[in-house]
Amino acid sequence: MKFIRIILFPIVPIYYLITWFRNWLFDVGLKTSKSYDFPVICVGNLSTGGTGKTPMIEYLIRLLKDEKELATLSRGYKRKTEGFVLADERATADTIGDEPFQFHRKFNDVIVAVDANRQNGIEQLRTLDVKPDVVLLDDAYQHRKVEAGFNVLLTAYNNLYYKDIVLPTGNLREPRSAANRADLIVVTKCDKGITALEKQEITSRLKLSRNQQLFFSYIDYAPQVKSEFEALELSALPKFTLVTGIANAKPLVDFLTEKELEFDHLEFNDHYDFKASDINNLESKGLVITTEKDYVRLKDYKSLNGKLYYLPIEIKIDRSAQFNAAVQQFVN
Repeated sequence: MKFIRIILFPIVPIYYLITWFRNWLFDVGLKTSKSYDFPVICVGNLSTGGTGKTPMIEYLIRLLKDEKELATLSRGYKRKTEGFVLADERATADTIGDEPFQFHRKFNDVIVAVDANRQNGIEQLRTLDVKPDVVLLDDAYQHRKVEAGFNVLLTAYNNLYYKDIVLPTGNLREPRSAANRADLIVVTKCDKGITALEKQEITSRLKLSRNQQLFFSYIDYAPQVKSEFEALELSALPKFTLVTGIANAKPLVDFLTEKELEFDHLEFNDHYDFKASDINNLESKGLVITTEKDYVRLKDYKSLNGKLYYLPIEIKIDRSAQFNAAVQQFVN
């Protein structure tokens, strides 16, 4: 794959110009964006994934849900439905996608919807009997037809966008200059021991504009793994099989290794659609630990009951009071 990306380097300038020109058309008004008279917050990134958008959406839900009627709107990547779908008691990962289904399972007081057409999705949400006060757009930074009032841009500590280039050789969906649209930039998945000097270096390299704020965050792993039925202490786990279908499993693998846990790792592509052969393989394993996103797609296989668990995570934000205040100021 790396070799293919290298030989495709001549396409990089073409991709760059196309995405830059598209952004320029929106910036000067030759292509139109729709704005709204109620708070719309976009969480996104420049890269192709692995920056922690789902934990950030969950952070914002916890921050705002007790004060506002919230809705999340996602594309519903790899779902087996089309158009606008509102999550209800019949929702599954197949009908709304794994990440929206995760939101739906965890936050039953939040409206969860999917629609590849974000404009239509927002319009449909506003026709509901209980209209959301705030809409959280998941992974919509490149969806310029909607002009979110507030943009939260994520970039992973081990793959900062200023070190990257656009597709197909790099991982950026659009040029680095697109970061100028962000209100808040969050460096995610930092080492807990990140130093002030490192933060200063990153801040300097990101070249923030005057109206932008920068924050650093890290993943906080739970002390227990969980299933629908029970919880097990992480520190007391016997040897297990780790199953990941996410864009970047390295932080999780590093965490479990640092805990001196013994495990084999089965790594799949992001949003992987598990096949019958994969399930048969997992049935032959002992204890299986996975991510929450993968868990919602695997939990309905009865043959995995009693052996399948997930490790919950949350993000912790440095200077969280300032971050929370910036979001709440926009919402209010």
